[in-house]
Amino acid sequence: MYQVIGSLRTRTFRVLWALEEMGLEYEHIHAPPRSPEILALNPSGKVPAMKVGETVITDSAAILTYLADHHNTLTHPAGTLERARQDAMTGFVLDEMDGVLWMAGKHKFVLPKEKRMPAIMDSLRWEFERSQALFSARFGDGPFIMGDQMTITDIIAAHCGNWAEKFDFPMTDPVWVDYVNRMRARPAFVKLDAG
Repeated sequence: MYQVIGSLRTRTFRVLWALEEMGLEYEHIHAPPRSPEILALNPSGKVPAMKVGETVITDSAAILTYLADHHNTLTHPAGTLERARQDAMTGFVLDEMDGVLWMAGKHKFVLPKEKRMPAIMDSLRWEFERSQALFSARFGDGPFIMGDQMTITDIIAAHCGNWAEKFDFPMTDPVWVDYVNRMRARPAFVKLDAG
């Protein structure tokens, strides 16, 4: 059984969502960022962390990749062109969407108050709106980013939609909005979001 350590309202949600989609057993240990429990596992204090036996994996993207590869689900096989396309979209979502939203989070509540720059929010909102259009331009014909197959990239992207909403970042692109709403209607997402 996997042990997932972190608070639900963080990137920990992504890992729990993937585990639910995969139908795998896990134990969720609530621990906020920079808590003693997390610092013992990850010196940066960031969540999530996941224990596989005595081994600790940190970073939600790394954990998702491990789970998908290990269980051969929510991913295309390594070494295929489909996987290369999937990884490219994962990189895009992490760089252009998640990174922008994480910067907003840092300037809203993570950094010490004297280090926050509220004026940066306008620029970040503009950048996120631009990223939605770029996402839509790359989105194919299927219900998921990779067509008919849901992948870990979908979990990361849809979770960014949650963060955007919580940070009051307008979601303006109709393809993006429709996609995020579809993903958030999935039973595994709904189960965790109600928790």
